[in-house]
Amino acid sequence: MKKTPINLSDDGLDFRSPDTEDGAAIHSLIENCDPLDLNSIYSYLILCQHFPETSVTVEDEDGDVVGFVSGYIKPGHPDVWFVWQVAVGPKARGKGVAKRMLKEILRRPACENVRFLETTITPNNKASWALFTSFAEEIGAETEDRVLFQGSHFGEEDHEEEHLLRIGPFHPKWITD
Repeated sequence: MKKTPINLSDDGLDFRSPDTEDGAAIHSLIENCDPLDLNSIYSYLILCQHFPETSVTVEDEDGDVVGFVSGYIKPGHPDVWFVWQVAVGPKARGKGVAKRMLKEILRRPACENVRFLETTITPNNKASWALFTSFAEEIGAETEDRVLFQGSHFGEEDHEEEHLLRIGPFHPKWITD
């Protein structure tokens, strides 16, 4: 059942914390966002339930989920926000939604101690490289990247290596519209 968005921005989008009612819609969104790895609906339900303060769901005026970022404060590193997935559906592309989602989360109280953003990106995911390097430039933060997982770490699955991209240090107060 679709919800009615309540905090619509000027472009008709509602940025809010996800909840378990969003799990199936998030799964469907990510299924349509190549080259993202599709996880089970269950995993999206867990992300929505366990990490709503460090994740975001975006709905359009029709109540459709058109964007999602999942992330969490890295265990043992309260100054690191790890971004797991960024998805923007076709209806919301070209509106700067991905960057707006990152900023939305970093301005929340849960991220007040965050000084670094980390994420993993495959070499061929040009959209993610562009998003995160542009974001780093915009907030005046440095980047460093290294291979975190070799393709062989994925066993029989044919998967590119995953690079860990680290952005920072920065202060959430530097995050502006």
